[in-house]
Amino acid sequence: MGLFSGETKTAVSSETKKFYAAYSQILIDGEIIEAGYVVIRDTFLFTNKRLILVDIQGVSGKQIEYISIPYSNIMKFSVQTGGGFDLNAELKLWIGSETIPLEKKFNEDVSIYEVQKVLAQHVLK
Repeated sequence: MGLFSGETKTAVSSETKKFYAAYSQILIDGEIIEAGYVVIRDTFLFTNKRLILVDIQGVSGKQIEYISIPYSNIMKFSVQTGGGFDLNAELKLWIGSETIPLEKKFNEDVSIYEVQKVLAQHVLK
């Protein structure tokens, strides 16, 4: 599973419906999932309010951490493309006054350029 994004605000794709079904309990009233990415076991949800990172933990995957990051708290970000023997790309987010970034790796199934574009659209408003 990779990127999903609605064509319009009123269009609801089958992928969007799956994400709403899975994560509606963490959305607030009026919050809309605009884009999402599944990377291995984790999910990145870009809403009209915030970035939500769904971090599946443990061998069984029963423990889940939901990290909610308001776009206004993202001070800077970087992407590093994979190359050579390492095909994984990497996203780094500097949040608030933290000096150490939040780092997430992406496999070749997800375009780091698309993730960067969606993130930039929200952060650089």
